[in-house]
Amino acid sequence: MQKFEYSVIPAPDRGEKARGAKTGADRFSLALTTVLNERAAEGWEYVRAETLPAEERTGLTGRATVYHNVLIFRRALAGSAPQEVESRLFSQPMRVIEKPEPQREAIAEAEAADEEAAAAEAGKA
Repeated sequence: MQKFEYSVIPAPDRGEKARGAKTGADRFSLALTTVLNERAAEGWEYVRAETLPAEERTGLTGRATVYHNVLIFRRALAGSAPQEVESRLFSQPMRVIEKPEPQREAIAEAEAADEEAAAAEAGKA
């Protein structure tokens, strides 16, 4: 079974100034791209971003809940083998279930009955 180690880092709070990055969204995207590429160069795989609550002190006796945005990365530990898929679905041979052909005679009779009913309706009108 493959094992991983995880790394959690704070997400960027603001964008980076760069040529061509005019809007706030462009600058923030650039900051996020930089962080992701730096971690990828170190062998970390991006998993997801999370917003998590944390209780922090305010003043001398107060407490407040604040939310932190973090990025989660993982990488495989050395010497861990990839996980093998173990399932009864794949361990048994597959069976093909064939649908029976509709009975042509029954279909033809039903169509003929429909035509007769339509002709009778047309004759009454």
